[in-house]
Amino acid sequence: MTTPLAKDALDVLFHEARTHNAWLDKPVPDDVLRLLYETMKYGPTSANSNPARIVFLRTPEAKQRLLPALSPANVDKTMQAPVTAIVGYDLKFYEHTPKLFPHNPAMRELFSNSPQLAEVTAFRNGSLQGGYLILAARALGLDCGPMSGFDNAKVDAEFFSASAGNPPAFIQVKSNFLCNLGYGDPSKLFPRNPRLAFNEACRLL
Repeated sequence: MTTPLAKDALDVLFHEARTHNAWLDKPVPDDVLRLLYETMKYGPTSANSNPARIVFLRTPEAKQRLLPALSPANVDKTMQAPVTAIVGYDLKFYEHTPKLFPHNPAMRELFSNSPQLAEVTAFRNGSLQGGYLILAARALGLDCGPMSGFDNAKVDAEFFSASAGNPPAFIQVKSNFLCNLGYGDPSKLFPRNPRLAFNEACRLL
């Protein structure tokens, strides 16, 4: 049986956590990014598919490659953030199924023979893993600024295409969302927006 987390841990992950748009001038070490992935990867995915692929942009040169794809409202906060994660999903995730789902390696053919099923599975479970990324980042002391507001086609052409010189394992990846990572400036937080109440979003049957 899983032991419930203490209130202070829930506050870090949910109750007091905020989406940040302004960042302190404090770098995020590569070791923390590696630990972030090693933590988030244990979140569940269907058939242990693990379709999420992440590109961590840590340098000014990498950020400049992203800049043409950003909407104007997202430029300053992304350029200021120590790290911007491109969270994508691998359309050919099933190539790893024999390794990741060894008790039923035939699942590989189920996905490879149905591109539509593979894409739906990749997007759904890659999105789940993006949520795990945010929670893992908060658990490790990082702040997050997840966002849309960018041109997916431009991101895919720059970071997930063979013509841009990207690694073979990343050329069948599609971008899902971006997430700025670092140490947020609490003095520049916006007022928190409301959320739906239980009876507005849930039913008990």
